[in-house]
Amino acid sequence: MTGRRIIDAHHHVWDLAVRPQPWITGDALAPLARTFPVAELAAEARAAGVSGTVVVQTVCVPGETPELLALAAGSDLVAGVVGWTDLTAPDVADAIAALRARPGGDRLAGIRHQVQEEPDPRWLLRPDVMRGLSAVAGAGLVYDLVVKPHQLAAAAEAAARLPGLTFVLDHLGKPPIASGALEPWAAGLRRLAALPNTVGKLSGLVTEAAPGAWRAEGLAPYARCALDAFGPRRLLFGSDWPVCTLRADYATVLGIADTLTAGLSLAEKDAVFGGNAVRVYGLRDHRAP
Repeated sequence: MTGRRIIDAHHHVWDLAVRPQPWITGDALAPLARTFPVAELAAEARAAGVSGTVVVQTVCVPGETPELLALAAGSDLVAGVVGWTDLTAPDVADAIAALRARPGGDRLAGIRHQVQEEPDPRWLLRPDVMRGLSAVAGAGLVYDLVVKPHQLAAAAEAAARLPGLTFVLDHLGKPPIASGALEPWAAGLRRLAALPNTVGKLSGLVTEAAPGAWRAEGLAPYARCALDAFGPRRLLFGSDWPVCTLRADYATVLGIADTLTAGLSLAEKDAVFGGNAVRVYGLRDHRAP
């Protein structure tokens, strides 16, 4: 990866003294039950040759996104923010405009909601949600999808109804890597990827694998499926730090992604590891490592 401009298009930060992370429960997630500041990420990212990042929301509360925007405003590493706002609110367009008016608001690149937690598999298609997604498109932002495989069908239908909005599929829709199964996840992924306004994020795969089984060879069938479906011009690399640390450190996750894309040309790898993120999220230019 030496000399390549790398953008990490997916990571998180949180401070448990400011706000709890209710999703961190149980023994398996216990190592995440501490504060993860951007300074800790910056040391690892810089050492790995990463020159810019996109920080992504973790909780669906109004207070987090302004904090992430302020963080980006004071950082020469964080180039973009995928935040949260209530898509179902009648004033969602005004809420997005208010976020953009805040310090760091020019770094707002997208919106995300924890759709994976919604019991309705067709939540994205509710009229109030669709109205909110239209407001996201109207603001010139993208929409990050964090969904499970059974929600991919609704995601594809939403993307088909809103061709002017770019949908970014986080973690490739959380394939069932631990089980070794490809279907029906692969069919759902291909259906979504067939739409030109969709992008896949090569992120979060190590934590979908069983502990001790997250090596590149176990992830390869899922990465190949994504490369075949989206192509190298519609895939982004993301570390999913610090969640990835449940399985591997930052440099190892980056190395696995490099291995999974070994068959690509140099230009295609440059796109996956940097250029696509700059284009999709409209990121400010960052210095090369």
